[in-house]
Amino acid sequence: MVIKLESGVEFRKVDSQGRLILPVDWRETEIGEDKELCIIKRKGYLKIIPKRRVDLTKNFDTADIGVDSISNWNDFQKKFIEAHK
Repeated sequence: MVIKLESGVEFRKVDSQGRLILPVDWRETEIGEDKELCIIKRKGYLKIIPKRRVDLTKNFDTADIGVDSISNWNDFQKKFIEAHK
């Protein structure tokens, strides 16, 4: 039995073994091929978050340190430390 109250809120029954069925539209859009979820247990509620692969190289070359290039790393470190004292 599913009762929809408003967009994004549903009441669902838990079966005798403690299982519930996740909404099909949410499963299709949110859960990836590996079908893994992160379940956060807190007093009074569970939070279910789909496990996502994070691309660590996405912002790899985007750090702006205020210079075009660094020819001597030691000189750069000295200037950078002096500027941030």
